[in-house]
Amino acid sequence: MTTSITIRRPDDWHLHLRDDAMMRAVLPETTRHFARAIIMPNLVPPVVTARDAAAYRDRILAALPPGADFQPLMTLYLTEHTDPDDVAAAFAEGLIHAVKLYPAGATTNSALGVKTLKNVYPVLDRMVQVGLPLCIHGEVTTHDVDIFDREQAFLDRVLIPLRADMPALKVTLEHITTAQGIDYVAEADGDIAGTITTHHLMINRNHMLVGGIRPHYYCLPIVKRASHQQALRRAATSGNPRFFLGTDSAPHLDGAKESACGCAGVFSATNTMSCLAHVFEEENALDQLEAFTSLNGPARYGLAPNEDTITLEKRPEPTAYPAKFDTDDGPLTLFDPATPLHWHVT
Repeated sequence: MTTSITIRRPDDWHLHLRDDAMMRAVLPETTRHFARAIIMPNLVPPVVTARDAAAYRDRILAALPPGADFQPLMTLYLTEHTDPDDVAAAFAEGLIHAVKLYPAGATTNSALGVKTLKNVYPVLDRMVQVGLPLCIHGEVTTHDVDIFDREQAFLDRVLIPLRADMPALKVTLEHITTAQGIDYVAEADGDIAGTITTHHLMINRNHMLVGGIRPHYYCLPIVKRASHQQALRRAATSGNPRFFLGTDSAPHLDGAKESACGCAGVFSATNTMSCLAHVFEEENALDQLEAFTSLNGPARYGLAPNEDTITLEKRPEPTAYPAKFDTDDGPLTLFDPATPLHWHVT
């Protein structure tokens, strides 16, 4: 039985750091284990221009804990007014590594997202020309579609037509939650990949709804039935280079989560690596953990894997993680994986 595994230091290819007090609280939890992260741009106001991205990057770097070795990989928030020249220049300078498509109203701070996809085709055309990836929140937001079906509807109504129009567009379908999404990314022609979150591997909708509503499991895309969770596990542990880790760690204060209209998001940066080792061991695939966390993502984004390593050890006693963190604005709850975690990052 394997009780220790050493892998290259992982990266997080989908991370929310927020800003100000929240960023200062959560940034050390990512930098402890992760060397790089794709930083989500849905601040208020969002990170729309190269100038916005440079300023946000500088705030992140200024907030790093002493001695931290961490590189924020910046993105731009795609709007129907985004300037293709600004996007291309930011990519050429090495400032940004992707552009993020939020369908308007799909998730936290997405009100300024895209309503009519054709309106952003000039930006997407330029991204094809320069080889800049598009990261996609893959859900429709029309009221006729059930919330549990929004990802599959997005594939049929938006992504498949978009890729037919622009087959050379480099697409990352983020936080996949369904078997249909997994199958599409695994089987589709062209330049497509997908990220999978920690929490969607660990829990399904029963965890959120059975025995009472648990608001700290509420996220978007919403957790699905157990059969979809199993499809995600099979993909993550398969070694398929199209799939890699994007935690979608998305902190919200407890007061915003535990309310009559709670915010969507799960904060998992602290215990992600313990969770993943647990999942990969359950799937008899610890030998594929490094590919999922440390190799496939860098290859996707044209970067070298990290040279340094981390070691995970399985111990008889569960690893003790704090249930909550204090921020200057209030408490923040850590993702509860609903099972003891015996894998510890040394």
